[in-house]
Amino acid sequence: MGCGSGGCSSGGCSSGACNKLNTFDWLVDMDLPPHMKPFDVVEVRFKGTRKEYYRNIHKHDIMLHDIVVVEMENGYDIGEVTMKGELVKLQLKKNQLREDGVFRKIIRKASDADAARRKENQELEIPTMYKARTFALELGLSMKLSDVEYQGDKRKATFYYTAEDRVDFRELIKKLAEAFKVRVEMKQIGYRQEAGRLGAIGSCGRELCCSTWLTDFRLVHTNAARYQNLSLNQLKLSGQCGRLKCCLNYELDAYTEALKEFPVEENLILEFADGAYKSVKTDILKRMMWFAPKDSGGEWKGFSVNQVKEYREQNKQGLKPEIVVEKKELKVAIVDFQNDMGTESLTRLDERAKPKKKNKSRNNRNKQNNPNAAANPQPQNPPPQNQNNPNKNPNPNRGPQNRPPQNRPPQNRPPQNKPPQDKE
Repeated sequence: MGCGSGGCSSGGCSSGACNKLNTFDWLVDMDLPPHMKPFDVVEVRFKGTRKEYYRNIHKHDIMLHDIVVVEMENGYDIGEVTMKGELVKLQLKKNQLREDGVFRKIIRKASDADAARRKENQELEIPTMYKARTFALELGLSMKLSDVEYQGDKRKATFYYTAEDRVDFRELIKKLAEAFKVRVEMKQIGYRQEAGRLGAIGSCGRELCCSTWLTDFRLVHTNAARYQNLSLNQLKLSGQCGRLKCCLNYELDAYTEALKEFPVEENLILEFADGAYKSVKTDILKRMMWFAPKDSGGEWKGFSVNQVKEYREQNKQGLKPEIVVEKKELKVAIVDFQNDMGTESLTRLDERAKPKKKNKSRNNRNKQNNPNAAANPQPQNPPPQNQNNPNKNPNPNRGPQNRPPQNRPPQNRPPQNKPPQDKE
C-alpha cells in the first residue's frame, strides 16, 4: 500500500504503510558545511523490521529508497536504503554501535535483473512457509513457523518461529535443506516481535505500534489496568500477539501521579449524620469519588478529593458532618410535535381501508373489450354442473372446478345459457 500524503518522497511515510519502523530524515534537504565530508555509512532495510548498516566504500551515488546489493557472510543480499547522512550517526548511537566500527560494504546499486530476482524470492516465501509448516506437523514439533526470508542470491533461507519451550529441529533442518536446496537458519523470536514482523490492525483502528515505531518491548503488568480502572477482561486487554497490550504503559505514569492525591484505603468509609457511606467508584481524571450507604442501598453521593479529605479529618475528630450536595434544577424541556414525515393526521393508520370491488372492475374491463356484451346481458344463473364427470374434484374448496369461468381453460368452461329468441 502506497502513501498518498507524499511522505515517501520526503524521506519517510507518516502512516507507516510503506516502511516499517521508519525514521523521518529531517536533514535530507540540508547541505553540509564545506569542511565536512558526508558520512559513508548507510542504513539498509530488508524484509519486515530487519535493518542493518553498511559502508559505502566505492562512493556510489545512492539516494533514499534505492535498491542496493550488499555484502553478506556467504554471498550477497538485496535491500532498500532507508537512511543516509548525518542522521545515521544518531541511529548508530541508539543501537550502541561505533562510527568507526567494522561494517560490511555496499557492492553496487541493484540492476533490473537484481530487482527481478528479489521479486522472485519474495513470491517463493509463502509457498515455502506452508511446506515447512507441513514438515513441522509431520515431525510433531511444538513450534509455529511465522515467516520466511530468502537471501538475495537464494543461497540461504531464514525461518522465524515462536515456541514456548526448546525445540529439537535438527530433523526439520535436514528436510528443509533437502526440499529447497538452500542453507537453512532457524531463528526464534518472541510473540511481540512476531506481530511486529507480520503487521496488523489493532483494536484502536490503527496499525500496530510494534510494526510502525515501537522497538522497546517493556514488560506489561495487570496492575497497569487496575491503576487505570479498566476491567480485567483478558480479551480486551490482549493484543494481536496474545500478550497484554503495550499501550497500557503509555498513560500509566499520568494515572500513578494522579492517584497520589487520593486516599490510600481501598474500602474507605465516611461517617455522616444520616449514616455511614462506603466508597464504590473512583474517577481518577475528574478527581471524584462516589459513596453509597453502607448498610442499605440508596443514592450515590459524589465528592471531590478535597471534600473527602475534609470529611476524613472531621471523622478523626469524632464529628459527623451533614452531607452537602449541590442541587441542580432540572429544566423541563417542552417538545412540540413536528410533522417531519409530511403527514397531517396521527390516526392515519387506524382508518380501515375500504374493500376493493374486484368484480365490478373486472366487468367494466370486459365491457370495454366486448361492446356487444352490454347490448345482450347474460343471466346471472349459475352454470349447470356435470354430474357424470368422473374427474370431478371431491373437495369443493380445491381444484380447477372452483375457478371463475373467466380463468378456466376454453375446453373446461361450462356452456353459456343463451337468451330465448322471439318466434315470429
